[in-house]
Amino acid sequence: MKAERLAQILAKIESKDISVEVALSQLRTLPFEDLGFAKVDHHRTLRKGFPEVVIGLGKTPEQIAAIATKLAAQGEHLLVTKASPRAFQAVRKELTDAKYNALARTITLDRSKKSALKTGIIILSAGTADLPVAEEAAVTAEIMGNAVERIYDVGVAGVHRLLEHIPRLQKARVIIAVAGMEGALPSVVGGLVSAPVIGVPTSVGYGTSFGGLAPLLSMLNSCAPGVAVVNIDNGFGAGYLAALINRA
Repeated sequence: MKAERLAQILAKIESKDISVEVALSQLRTLPFEDLGFAKVDHHRTLRKGFPEVVIGLGKTPEQIAAIATKLAAQGEHLLVTKASPRAFQAVRKELTDAKYNALARTITLDRSKKSALKTGIIILSAGTADLPVAEEAAVTAEIMGNAVERIYDVGVAGVHRLLEHIPRLQKARVIIAVAGMEGALPSVVGGLVSAPVIGVPTSVGYGTSFGGLAPLLSMLNSCAPGVAVVNIDNGFGAGYLAALINRA
């Protein structure tokens, strides 16, 4: 529930357009709604400015659909990450306007009144194999009201591919750099721009990449100032953080 909606209910009570009992029925699910297997946080938009985001891992399609339906009934946005096609089919039965991004593995719904998207976020991927994580970050930032620039396959194995984009990068307000293997991309970018850089290590790589641990440690040990790091394959966390930075 958004602050504006809460204010409308309170104003209707004051003007006697609705009774206290009716208002209570509308507010009964604030701050959360208990489904037994999940407690849906309808209060999060008031606290954070964006509703609860659902991670699809470990949940059945039916559970995801039930949670998504409750969230959509109370708000304008829905985001489910790490979602399977089966989960999307279950959600689509209840919410026909939901959309699925197969590459990002996200389910989204946007019923907000369209307004100008905020520019300033650039997302880089080191390789094509990093695109699922990069797209998760992009979808997240976009549903939070941002126009995202994508620059993909510009890893350090061919650094000249990155260098031609320096003028664009230097105009960004925040940059997300997604990389597996040795994870050097955020450090390189961090030394070239004044904007904050969010490093996202991915689980892409051979044996001693250790499922993303090697690039994670590389990014955490970056010599370039202004580089922050989220967890392995956490495109959502990077996109959310970038949106908050770009909102300021």
